[in-house]
Amino acid sequence: MSKNPIISVRNLSKHYQIYQKPPGLMGSLKSLWHREYKTVKAVENISFTIQPGEVVGFIGQNGAGKTTTLKVLSGLLYPTAGEVSVLGFNPWDRKNEFQKQFALVMGQKNQLWWDLPAMETFLLNQAIYEIPDKQFKKTLDHLTELLSVKEFVNVQVRKLSLGQRMKCELIAALLHNPKVLFLDEPTIGLDVVMQKTLREFIKDYNKEFGATIILTSHYMGDVKELCQRAIVIDRGQIVFDGGLQQIIDKFAQNKILSFSFSRQVKKSELSKFGRIKELNQDGSAFTATLLVPRDQAGKVAGAILSQLPVQDLNIEEPPIEAIIRDLFNQQNKSHE
Repeated sequence: MSKNPIISVRNLSKHYQIYQKPPGLMGSLKSLWHREYKTVKAVENISFTIQPGEVVGFIGQNGAGKTTTLKVLSGLLYPTAGEVSVLGFNPWDRKNEFQKQFALVMGQKNQLWWDLPAMETFLLNQAIYEIPDKQFKKTLDHLTELLSVKEFVNVQVRKLSLGQRMKCELIAALLHNPKVLFLDEPTIGLDVVMQKTLREFIKDYNKEFGATIILTSHYMGDVKELCQRAIVIDRGQIVFDGGLQQIIDKFAQNKILSFSFSRQVKKSELSKFGRIKELNQDGSAFTATLLVPRDQAGKVAGAILSQLPVQDLNIEEPPIEAIIRDLFNQQNKSHE
């Protein structure tokens, strides 16, 4: 692994001063002479590094600090404290050499002109990034073919579907072949098929161009399919940084045991083995799902096999989204 990370964040903090107006007319009058402010710590003393070519999931609840961090990394926000280096640059210096090597795509923000075809935005970006005609045409042809939008680039953006617009947003961001890509909720609002299409495209883009990608998403499917590593942020602080399997090993307290039986099994027969998550006794289908401690899964499965009429057995890890949810719940309880 390279000794020189492409992204380096050290003790980064970003605080906001938010004005709090007392309610009512008297509150409004009072605020004319005296204003009260509250300090909001959007990001507080976080540090991490990312190597060239990595695809990293940046996970957190709403308001956790994900988008704020990406905006600092892309130079849109100036930090309150800390040091940041992206591609060897201080992002907030906003040097042309830096801006030509990264892209920020925000699923809830549009860069395409609503009343114009996407091609107009593509041509504008060509001028902004000073992309030679030959390179522009080659890249545009390649991206429109990969995303199957060639027939839509000359259609008004307002007439495109959400999925078609998101594809064009990605094309606009990638025309200059950025080395670093910040993706903030790129699949938000898309249907399952379109989510999968964009994930495959992002995966292929990373492999083909070796781009370094930071991805934020509320869809754990995005993170599971694209990222080997996840950074979990909560209340502006990093609570985990490592592989997805490490999250499972560290925070998944239980395993899921699923059974099918040859006869009806009473709830009392199962409850002694673990917490019953589901029990189905419809017709001739007798199935059950139990949650048992990880270190006892094998022992419990063996006991059930020896004591109950088991036809089939499956032992699996809980879904990663459930583990993340439990992790956040633990963090919230620790702050109460």
